[in-house]
Amino acid sequence: MARDDGAGAGSILLAFLLGAVAGAAVALLYAPAAGRETRELIGEKAREGRDRAAEAAAKGRDYLNQGRETISSALERGREAYQQARARENA
Repeated sequence: MARDDGAGAGSILLAFLLGAVAGAAVALLYAPAAGRETRELIGEKAREGRDRAAEAAAKGRDYLNQGRETISSALERGREAYQQARARENA
C-alpha cells in the first residue's frame, strides 16, 4: 500500500535544483578548458547566483512588507467598524 510521507512540491523542487547545481559543477570540472578559464567561469556563475539570490531576497522582503501593510490596514478597518458598531449600540 502506498504511503505519503508528506514530501511536498517544495522539497522536490529543492532536490531538483541541488541536483542541477551539482551536475553543473561536475560538468564544469570535467570540461575541456584551461584551469584559468574554468575558474573564471565558476566565479562568474557564482556572482550571477549571488545576484539572483539578492534579487529574490529583495522581492521577498517587498512581498512581506506589502503583506504587513495589508494586515495592518485590515486590522485598523476592523477596529473602526467595531467602534462604530459599539457607538451605535450605546446611542
